[in-house]
Amino acid sequence: MLITPASLADPLAQHPDAALYEHCGEQDFGEDPLYGQLCRLVARSPGLLALHDVAPPTQRRANLLLAALHCCVLRAPFRAEGLPAWFGSAGGHRSPLDPALPAALAAFASTHQAELRKLIATRRTQTNETGRCTVLRSTLDAIARRHPGRPLALFDFGASAGLNLAVDRYRIHYRSAGQTHAAGPVDAPAPALLCDVVGVPPEGLFQAPRWHIAARCGTDLAPIDLHDPEATLWLRACLWPSDAARRARLDMALAVARELRLPVVAADDGLQLLQGWLASLPPDTLPVLFNAWVLAYFTPEMLGSHRQRVQALVQQRGLLWLSAEDAPRMAATTGLHPPARPVPGVARAEATSHTYWTLTEPGPAGVQHTLLARAHPHGAWLEWLA
Repeated sequence: MLITPASLADPLAQHPDAALYEHCGEQDFGEDPLYGQLCRLVARSPGLLALHDVAPPTQRRANLLLAALHCCVLRAPFRAEGLPAWFGSAGGHRSPLDPALPAALAAFASTHQAELRKLIATRRTQTNETGRCTVLRSTLDAIARRHPGRPLALFDFGASAGLNLAVDRYRIHYRSAGQTHAAGPVDAPAPALLCDVVGVPPEGLFQAPRWHIAARCGTDLAPIDLHDPEATLWLRACLWPSDAARRARLDMALAVARELRLPVVAADDGLQLLQGWLASLPPDTLPVLFNAWVLAYFTPEMLGSHRQRVQALVQQRGLLWLSAEDAPRMAATTGLHPPARPVPGVARAEATSHTYWTLTEPGPAGVQHTLLARAHPHGAWLEWLA
């Protein structure tokens, strides 16, 4: 299909997901103005929306098309008049408001159409953002305080490259009430992860942890091979092009993961793999199932089945379920209602954009759910709620 330049003055294209891209452009990419502009241009381009249609139904999201574009940009030679000139990750500096952007986008997408179609049809968005370890660490602290003396066994569902399995190996700087508190190993590689604590911090956050991870495992439909340059290029493409800090911490985390040789297993049924892993653990360990921004890719039927199966393992096997998802998925899996008030003074202040961290535990009459925290999707800030 011919891809022609679109203009923000044009009406939305006649496509069922045009409004989705318009919404993403206006609401979801405030921290990356280039992606905001690209989403709004896609919303007006039948040719680019036809590329979006190549994705599997559960993957038809703006992030996947943007990651495919970014991947092609990172592979392409830099030209001052080409689309890479707008991508900071490729050395570009042109403004998203530059009127030449629509034509550059259309020309680039036309030239790379076959490559884009292949990426969109076969890849998944797979950041598994390492910045979320700022919140993951605090929730593991809370779990250890609820269950003192037991070593943790961490299972990451939708692990991508398994980078969050190394949560205890990262240095984190928590900023609270005008002071910075360091946590994690003093010899951890740079850069440290940064997190602003909103309100009262959780108990013990700035103290030495009372827990250690005795066993780790991750699963993914298509795990990232840490030694495959094409696979790790895709991880970089899933980041926003203007965010140099995320690129730096991704490089740091990849180095840590290669050293630890973190186990991430390909599986079409990750919960079946989890059951076998649970059976292999020593009896004194406390198993924790963790997922972050995975359930948003499930259909309602898939989500209902997943919830039932996990809750059965919680009640029957003593598994703890730590879930970090958006408000609709949190409500669907726990029945809890998220706080509606915004968090003034932070990025992603509106409640609809927050990640909600919930803990599901076994109880005397059935599983019990607790809303532990809400946070920026990439862990830039957290507010403790438990």
